[in-house]
Amino acid sequence: MPDPVAGSEYTVLTACPHDCPDACSIVARVKDGRLLGVAGNPLNPYTAGNLCRKVAHYEERVYSPDRVLYPLKRVGARGAGEWRRFTWDEALNEIVLRWQEIIRRYGSEAILPYSYAGTMGLVNMDACTGRLWNRMASSRLARTICSTAAQTGYGYVYGASGGVDPEDFVNSQFIICWGANLASTTVHMMPIVREAQRRGATFVVIDPFRTRTANAADWYIAPRPGTDAALALGMANVIFAKGLHDEAFLRERTVGWIEFRDRCASFTPDRVADITGIAAEEIVKLAVAYATQLPSAIRLGYGISRTSHGGSIIRAISTLPAVIGAWGHSGGGLLLSTSSHFKFNSAELWRPDLRVSPQDMSAVHWNRDTPRTINMNQIGDALLDLQDPPIMSMFVFNSNPAAVAPDSARVRKGLMRDDLFLVVHEQMMTDTANLADIVLPATSQLECLDIMRSYGHLYVNLCTPAIPPLGESRANIDVQNALAHAMGFTDSAFDQDAEAIIRAALQSDSPLMQGITYERLQMEGFVRLNTEETPWVPYKAGHDFATKSGRVELYSAAAEKDGYDPLPDYYPPAESRDGDPELASRYPINLLSPAAHHFLNSTFSNIDSLRKSEREPRIWLSPKDCEERSIEDGMSVRVWNDRGEVILAAVVSDRVKPGVAWSPSLWWHRDSPHGANVNVLTSQRVTDMGGGSTFHTNLIQVAAATHVMDS
Repeated sequence: MPDPVAGSEYTVLTACPHDCPDACSIVARVKDGRLLGVAGNPLNPYTAGNLCRKVAHYEERVYSPDRVLYPLKRVGARGAGEWRRFTWDEALNEIVLRWQEIIRRYGSEAILPYSYAGTMGLVNMDACTGRLWNRMASSRLARTICSTAAQTGYGYVYGASGGVDPEDFVNSQFIICWGANLASTTVHMMPIVREAQRRGATFVVIDPFRTRTANAADWYIAPRPGTDAALALGMANVIFAKGLHDEAFLRERTVGWIEFRDRCASFTPDRVADITGIAAEEIVKLAVAYATQLPSAIRLGYGISRTSHGGSIIRAISTLPAVIGAWGHSGGGLLLSTSSHFKFNSAELWRPDLRVSPQDMSAVHWNRDTPRTINMNQIGDALLDLQDPPIMSMFVFNSNPAAVAPDSARVRKGLMRDDLFLVVHEQMMTDTANLADIVLPATSQLECLDIMRSYGHLYVNLCTPAIPPLGESRANIDVQNALAHAMGFTDSAFDQDAEAIIRAALQSDSPLMQGITYERLQMEGFVRLNTEETPWVPYKAGHDFATKSGRVELYSAAAEKDGYDPLPDYYPPAESRDGDPELASRYPINLLSPAAHHFLNSTFSNIDSLRKSEREPRIWLSPKDCEERSIEDGMSVRVWNDRGEVILAAVVSDRVKPGVAWSPSLWWHRDSPHGANVNVLTSQRVTDMGGGSTFHTNLIQVAAATHVMDS
């Protein structure tokens, strides 16, 4: 952090740390140690000087009245908001004493770290997910709430989630945005798409809701939620039937294309029309256009995988570029994530060498040599039902499970347990922090050092601190190192600061990482991966895919070994007319709850200006569904299923078809009517593969609100 002359204004090159594909390069303006504002770094070719609405006024978040500035200890009833300020030494001492007693009585697995991507920094996310908890032999968290279903399904086809350079979409002639709302969740992709359109490209959006992105499309297609695998296999059926496939590519660079073609034969346009609700003629038209308006590319979103068979959906869609031989050509292929192109030294981050067994921590063990793993999507059940041992303490950082985890009523009931020792390291007094025994103040990313990869472009960013930590806030890595020392751990890893960890992470043998040094990042702020050209075209002839065979595996022996069908297939959503007719008769509407335009999970939901832009918790319903229920626009409606109920404001709109509803998330419970957000309705069910979340497999009923709910 610079040491400027008092009273002068200066700038710092840094980056956005939040869970977004764009990972923007930022210029922070500072005066006398106070953040004045932020802007996009105009030198970054991808983010190009622009920021999303959420980050453009980041000073509102840094100086939010919800900011936690000092260690706090609960003195009243859990959730009552009564706190006593105490020192860091007192806080660390109390945490360690409680943990040592829990380990003595129950074993180390009774302690669970819970985190996700409140920051995407390699130091304060990745390193903090492994090191301390490996050494403590605590329970492990399956960090599956976002992307694991998609990564698993994609991995069975390609082996890893690297894909098209997003900057190469400008050279596409036919672009399908499938299950992603680019205009809200990866805003820097939209100018690239717009430029491609200006050059003559056709832009297609496939989504059950007519999003902001769909408003920019040349062609909008709205399938029934969770039926996208059938649509993809139906497109492949048409392409094969009309001889539009690339047989040379399929023969030379895929495994099992004949078997895959035979599987697709049953997905006729008429059958797919019945499954998806899309006319057979439109399915044929889409398939032909995709296969003939070359080069064509697909931008695939993670949200589409958050259904009961989300892995199968991603797997089916991912086959399409291979069928038409799109790979290896500028403007052709598919992008789900660029993350696997970033080859940092992960062992230096996670430090698996620190792992010990539960028996090494105490005499209490549960017949396991390695700590158990708990799926974060099922944290409600884990807190309430898990034994041998029960979860007796949670350490929460980088996440707000009381608001973001599914089946929220059970999550909050578990967090309210009198015998649970809950420690939350947070920037804000979130729904989760408000339930804690101890709250520790965390730095914002503009107050600490870190390094960022991206899952939406090919640039590494250095997050240089722009201002001193507010109050007594500390970075995640500093707190976890302090806890390790207080626990008596003498491993040298716990003496490493952020800079040392970054330098170690950059020690990589990957050609893509060559030339990226800490010193260069300090000077330039960001550095592009060392690609052969810009835009980069991966998987050219002679370059293997990341599968065991080195080919695109349309028939996957790895999937078969894991107990799945070796060929992609369609399965109806678990909560749907075909998946559970009885449930669908009681709850006939499928609720989708993707990211709101002005929020990012629950990160920005407490910022006044952004809340005003989102107005209030709302639900979009079709005119037909509203007419049947005597619901008018703006009316408060009761939304419920067997898991719970919420009150939302109705928006009557033809942006959804009958039987589909859309409620952008995620409001804090604190700011929701009757203290309940839409995650009261979502399920702890996990996906078919990867153990992912199923937020969008969620049947509900809606009625005009005629009574006041119990709080």
